[in-house]
Amino acid sequence: MEKKIKIKYIHSPIGRKKDQKDTIRCFGFTRLNQVKEFPDTPCIRGMVKKIPHLVQVVQ
Repeated sequence: MEKKIKIKYIHSPIGRKKDQKDTIRCFGFTRLNQVKEFPDTPCIRGMVKKIPHLVQVVQ
């Protein structure tokens, strides 16, 4: 069974760099406090590491 990671969108990217806004858009977030589940891969972990001030990993 594949491991999953839940990510919560906690802060708006307004006023942030374009690459950070693009990362939020790639995750598919549209509203604050939205939680989405993704496969736990190095690619997803790298994206989360790029914007730790905008998202939170939840259990």
